Amino acid sequence: MRPGYRKDKEALLARLHRIEGQVRGVTRMVGEEAYCIDVLTQINAVKAAIDQVGLLLLEDHVKTCVVDAVKHDREEKLDELVRAVERFARA
Repeated sequence: MRPGYRKDKEALLARLHRIEGQVRGVTRMVGEEAYCIDVLTQINAVKAAIDQVGLLLLEDHVKTCVVDAVKHDREEKLDELVRAVERFARA
């Protein structure tokens, strides 16, 4: 089965590269002993950005893999979706 995010792959990769840059920036800030609140602010921005990527992946999964599974009466995909949402919500 091909991943449901294929149509958004380039956009997802671009977001992930930006996040990678943000993380390098946080590393640099710590190395330069930046003010704690400034570092925490940047960490919060990284978390928000990665959450957005996760939500996009989850949306694509629902609209492709889960829809296909429902059409073919494969209930295990629904259970898998519920577990994925639970993991994502805890993070």
